[in-house]
Amino acid sequence: MSVLTSPRGKTEVVHCRRTELQDIYCIKNLTRKFTQKLFGRLNIIYLLEKANLAITLCNDKEEIMAQATFVDYPNWNIARQDNWVSVFRELDSEIPCTPLNTLFMHLFVAVDEYSVGCCKEIIRTVFKAVPDLHFIFLIVPSYMSLGSTLITVFNQVGSVPCLTFDEDFAVHICHRHSHYPQLHVREARVEDHDHLMPIFMRYDTVLKETYGEYFLAELVEAQDKENHAVVCEVEGVAVGFMSVCSRVNMQLLHECFDLGPFHGLCHPHPDDVLQPPREPSVHGSKDAELRSSSQGSQKTTEEHLKSLSPDGVESIQGKLAEEAVTEELLSTSQSNYGSDMEDIEKLSRISVDEEVDYEVNSKSSASVLLQEEICNFRPTYRGASAAFCIQLFCIDEKHEARSLDFMNFVFSLFPDKDFCIISLPHLTPEFVLIQNFVRMVPFNNCTLEQDLYVFHRAGLLKSINIRLATVLDTPGVENLVSTLMLNKNILDDLNQYNTAHRDTDGTPMQAFVAEVAEQIIGIAVVRNEMDIEYIRSHYNIEDFIYFSHHQHEEHGHLNHFALNPIFRHYTRFFLKEILRLGFKSCLYYPVYPHCRSGKLQSPYAHSLTSALHYLVPVRPRRQIVYPLEKLGINAPSKEVSKDLLNYALNHTNRKLMLEPKITVNAKIVVVGASNVGISFLETLVFCPHLKFNNLTLISTHGLPGKKLLATEQRRFLASDHCFNDKDYALMSLCSWVNVVVGRMTGIDRAAKHVVMSQGEIVLYDHLILCTGQQYQVPCPSGADISQHLTNREVPRSGQQRYNDIVPCNHFTLNDEEDCCKALAWIKNNSITVEGNVIVYGNTIDTYTTVETLLNLGVRGCCIHFVHPPPTSTITCINNYSVESAVADALIAAGVTIYRDALLARWNDGQYPDPIRCASFTTPTKPFRLKCSMFFSFCEKNVDYETFKAFNDACLVYDGRLVIDTNFHTNDVAIRAAGSLTKFSNRYYSNEWTHSNFNSKEIGFQLAAAMLSLFDPTLEPVTEPPADLDRLIPMYKGAKIQGGILPGSYHYLHIAKPAIPTPLEVQMAKPDFGLEIVTGNAKNGNYFRIHINKYKMVETITCLSKETFPASNYIRLFGQHEQVLNNLCARYEDELITDLYSYFMEPWCMALFHDRFIDLRKELRQILTSKEEEDLPSIEQIAHQIEDEEINTREKPQKYLQRVFQETIYKALVEKSILDYLHYNHYHLPMYAWPGII
Repeated sequence: MSVLTSPRGKTEVVHCRRTELQDIYCIKNLTRKFTQKLFGRLNIIYLLEKANLAITLCNDKEEIMAQATFVDYPNWNIARQDNWVSVFRELDSEIPCTPLNTLFMHLFVAVDEYSVGCCKEIIRTVFKAVPDLHFIFLIVPSYMSLGSTLITVFNQVGSVPCLTFDEDFAVHICHRHSHYPQLHVREARVEDHDHLMPIFMRYDTVLKETYGEYFLAELVEAQDKENHAVVCEVEGVAVGFMSVCSRVNMQLLHECFDLGPFHGLCHPHPDDVLQPPREPSVHGSKDAELRSSSQGSQKTTEEHLKSLSPDGVESIQGKLAEEAVTEELLSTSQSNYGSDMEDIEKLSRISVDEEVDYEVNSKSSASVLLQEEICNFRPTYRGASAAFCIQLFCIDEKHEARSLDFMNFVFSLFPDKDFCIISLPHLTPEFVLIQNFVRMVPFNNCTLEQDLYVFHRAGLLKSINIRLATVLDTPGVENLVSTLMLNKNILDDLNQYNTAHRDTDGTPMQAFVAEVAEQIIGIAVVRNEMDIEYIRSHYNIEDFIYFSHHQHEEHGHLNHFALNPIFRHYTRFFLKEILRLGFKSCLYYPVYPHCRSGKLQSPYAHSLTSALHYLVPVRPRRQIVYPLEKLGINAPSKEVSKDLLNYALNHTNRKLMLEPKITVNAKIVVVGASNVGISFLETLVFCPHLKFNNLTLISTHGLPGKKLLATEQRRFLASDHCFNDKDYALMSLCSWVNVVVGRMTGIDRAAKHVVMSQGEIVLYDHLILCTGQQYQVPCPSGADISQHLTNREVPRSGQQRYNDIVPCNHFTLNDEEDCCKALAWIKNNSITVEGNVIVYGNTIDTYTTVETLLNLGVRGCCIHFVHPPPTSTITCINNYSVESAVADALIAAGVTIYRDALLARWNDGQYPDPIRCASFTTPTKPFRLKCSMFFSFCEKNVDYETFKAFNDACLVYDGRLVIDTNFHTNDVAIRAAGSLTKFSNRYYSNEWTHSNFNSKEIGFQLAAAMLSLFDPTLEPVTEPPADLDRLIPMYKGAKIQGGILPGSYHYLHIAKPAIPTPLEVQMAKPDFGLEIVTGNAKNGNYFRIHINKYKMVETITCLSKETFPASNYIRLFGQHEQVLNNLCARYEDELITDLYSYFMEPWCMALFHDRFIDLRKELRQILTSKEEEDLPSIEQIAHQIEDEEINTREKPQKYLQRVFQETIYKALVEKSILDYLHYNHYHLPMYAWPGII
């Protein structure tokens, strides 16, 4: 916040923010004729799309006072955007302008009265936001004066001619030192104490309370060769302090962190042991090989780290090429710590951890705790320490952006050291200094509760140059990427570029290198993105760009990106230069799924990038399933409808280049890969402005989506249509989430860690429990059927836990891994040829399993479908028509059905493994069945080990884990969601649980509740009134189940969240509404829609012999029947005989479009807004009719229709609909619009 004063003495409190598209109207209003003469006639939207930085200045009423736009190349076409440096060096060789330190002002507008103050405030903000920026240039026609505002900050340095027409342009410059200068750094003196103490006290009082009031003065007085204290000052006043020390406990660091990429922070020594001794061993995972590669690559690190004087920083270039390189070098580990560092004192004001982006899969490869997955070898370093540490750091908030100014001076104090390290408590908010450091990956057994960050001396160099690659760069690139797993791909593409500048298929390509003092320190390969229409139609890239303002050739595909980790903080600059030099405005990077055997999953993509954290993940778009044959020539183009390999898309553009992400280092641990847990992680990962460094998933089988079962195969389990294999591929959660494969057996709430089944621990700051409920092994009643007992005479054992050995041919199917094991057993044991299969249970999964068995070739006469006594009057299908059709199909297939049967014994009470026979009791007489496989689908419950972990941790458990309406358990650090939970009894709503709602929506709401803790852009959460705090939240997403039922019936049921009630009871209610049914269940063309009393679609049930577009039908839920082309009226007039055909007609494709909901919101906003001064809105008129303030002889609906037709609202609604159809024409070409005919 700043205060501006006008020449007339008026004041305004102002603040700066990034420009948004909704600012365009105000920017145009502030544009004067003089502005157009200075900057030319500009398309504001286009300019903002291509700008690197756009700043808007607002007052405290959020009124726009000024706006300025900055780009990394000159305007007025005085030079090509890729070659402006030579022009400006010829202009004035004494101005050391480079692409790194220069921006150009392309627009400035302001409120006249405050224009001078606004201009200075914006310029200061720009210099503060871009620490490497030193010069801002302004190019105007030479005959124009700058006016009274810009002249106050810009000075003319010369003129240059235009490339396209005969006219000269004046070049004006603004220097950093005039607005936000670099800080002067010197050694601290005792007299600085009084200036520095207020700054320290503003952040922390612990040091004063621990060491006394004059601890700072004592620290300054205690300086020696090993300990130094320095300050930065402004106008003679100290505004920042740093204490550094050369004594570092290297042994502790080597035990806790993988320092291989930096040669252990030691000088090379002949006795260094960098590779494990060669001996025969079992081949490990690729990640173990990665570690071996990391260790072997240390041979290429600096062979001799010579002492450097402060004046000889440039001489470091000779050894930069020998430094350990890039992404692949860090080994697998888990970010867990235990105790404080001994020789690195805790800092009073430090930051969150910044994940080292060494490879695409650095998150997942840094995740697994199981020791057998990780190579135990660790290098031994004999050389002297090459590092010093920052013990204490503090700087005034006004000057925080210049924190890096300390580094040149402190390195000069230790000429024999090449690394500066800093140890940070991981929950401390990130600050500017640490953004330039590299975070080191800790080992599994790390006992420190802090993160370690490293900065190399060479990182201070500003002579980095990005240019197009040449043939002469090949040796340097080979040396750079020699340790990378995909080095051959990179070198092949580099050779292809140098040979033809095109890919083998003719696609234009470019290769860029980053160099420092003629040493190659980075390589990137970019192709033209040829599938941009596919990307636009399948991914929400329009969340980030205005697509129509980008030419096709401006979209680039990032294939390779490798950068020396010493210069990691230049990643954004490298990407920005790729866009400038390559004449691109957008870059796209796909991550393809990669399924791996074993416990560790990693997304090995077609290319390598260390820049993933500098890109934003793009949400995939839901696609319409088109009836292509019916649409004919009106179907979407092949570019839109073609079927490519699924991938997760990451993106960046010019607007994002100078926009930092907010780093969140809190350890968020999710237990359970249920749909709720996956939805929670998905929501966090796709927050474009947040970077979560410590997301961890604990799951028995890791992340789902491994495609263990082919898509065309029948699935054993029914689907709730939340996620499928394609969705998992489009998310690539393993790029962002650490995956710990194992089972949770305990929670230590005091120490804040989860205990795994093999004794390992996973630390957390926030624990999210989403384990759900699973099918359990049934506990036989033990009844002896030889005594002819009935169910009434047998003690019920349903609530008892089975403690005996689980038979090898007994299967409880809870996920795809379990299904895959069952499938393998069937194939390996000839179950399809001989042997009885028993399917025991009442759930819909029993029906889908029976159908799968029949489809696999198991004879129907060998399948015994055993139903236990029902626990409810409501069946799993709850539709008599469907149930009777399925029952007939089971009988036709020869499947034997038993009802009300209780499991009595396996193998007549003998040793149960394997099950050879099973006996059951019924209300009449018992029976005994031979058994080769036993599938159990008894009632789901919380796994016993999970329950025991909750119980031992003293979490309140009452049949399920008890939570409040904000997902909290009785521990504020532990949240839970999903079928695992129930609401506390104080809400008096025991019938409602998360099981009644859509799991994906529950996960989203859980993430939304937590984002308020991490996202400063969100409005603060207000506590609800006391009476509302007793109400449970009601979610609106549809509850869905579907699958293939016996008889090869494709089944889908969509309903609103509700307490289960028999269908007959629902239909008997007076306010039931209307039921629309076409077809017949037994004929396989059954389609039922329930329209409630408000004319909204409330329930959809489909049963068909043919496949149908389920994702389309899900979009019908919640729509008004009139939106469905007056569905009720057409049905009553007998115009609809087949709903399947009805919803394949071209008119309804827009209903299935992913942006149709946005159109509905826009139309509602039009009808609720007051478009004319003397005319109330349509909504207000409706309220007036309801309140009888308007007396009309017409029916209310007719009156509203007439008002709508006669006013501006009709035209506005029509325009909105036509704009929607035109903008989404690539998805909806079957619709006509004015002018097409």
